[in-house]
Amino acid sequence: MSKKVVWNGGVQPQAVEILGAKGGMIVCPTKVGYIIMTSDKEGLERKFEAKQRNRNKPGVVLCGSMEQLKALAEMNPEIEAFYQSHWDADILLGCILPWRQEAIDKLPENGLKELMMDGRKTSCFVIKFGKPGEMIARELWEKHHKYTFASSANPSGKGNRGMVEFIGERIEARADLIICGNEYVKSIQPDETQESRYEQGVMVSMVDNQGNLIPQQKGERKVLPCPVLIRKGLDVNKIISFMSAQFNTWDYRHGDYY
Repeated sequence: MSKKVVWNGGVQPQAVEILGAKGGMIVCPTKVGYIIMTSDKEGLERKFEAKQRNRNKPGVVLCGSMEQLKALAEMNPEIEAFYQSHWDADILLGCILPWRQEAIDKLPENGLKELMMDGRKTSCFVIKFGKPGEMIARELWEKHHKYTFASSANPSGKGNRGMVEFIGERIEARADLIICGNEYVKSIQPDETQESRYEQGVMVSMVDNQGNLIPQQKGERKVLPCPVLIRKGLDVNKIISFMSAQFNTWDYRHGDYY
C-alpha cells in the first residue's frame, strides 16, 4: 500500500492512527507548505534524524484549539486576546511562549522536554496553520491527549515550494504517511508564484532573553520588554495591524530568531 494519500477534506484517519501510536511521523499540507508532524519523543527523534536538523531551536507546538493553547502555554490576558483575534480571523500565527508549569509537570521524564523546547523552556505555539493539520491536532489532543509537534518537511535550509514533490527523498523515505494536498496549499496564496509565495508563518516572540513572559502593557507606552516580530511570513501585514491594535509598543526584527 502506498504511504501517499490525497487529503480527504476532513480528519485523515490514517494520520490519527499513526500519530496516536508510539513514534509516528507523517507529512501534512499547511497554509504555507508541507510539515512533518509527530506526537512524542520517539517521533521527534525520527524527525531530527530525517531532517538532520540543529536541536537548539524552540520546538513548534501545533494547537488545534484555543483551549489546547491555554492549557499548554503561559500567557497574559493581552497575549491571549492577541491570539484570539487571529483565531477568529483564521490567520496563521506562532508565538514564542513559556510552557505552563502544570503542563510541564505532566510530561514524561524520557527526554521529551529537551526535544520540544529550548533551554529557556519556551516553544513556538502555532494556531490556524491549515485545516488538514488543525483537525488532526485537535483530534489527537481531545481524544488521545497527545501533543502535536511540527517542522517544515524539507531538508534544512531548503523549501518545499508548497509541493509534496519537493519534500526531499530522505523525508519521503522515513515518513509513515504523506498527505498530499498541493491544491490546498496553492488555494491559500492563489495569486502568488512558487518564487513569490510565503513559505512560512509569522513568528512573534513574547518572552525576554531568559524566556520569561513579557509584562502586560495595560494601555501604557514604552513598556519593555515588548512583543518582537522575529519572522515575517503569510499575512504579515494583517498581523502587524493586530499588533498595533493590541500593543502600544512592539518591535520588528525579522531574522532575530533565537
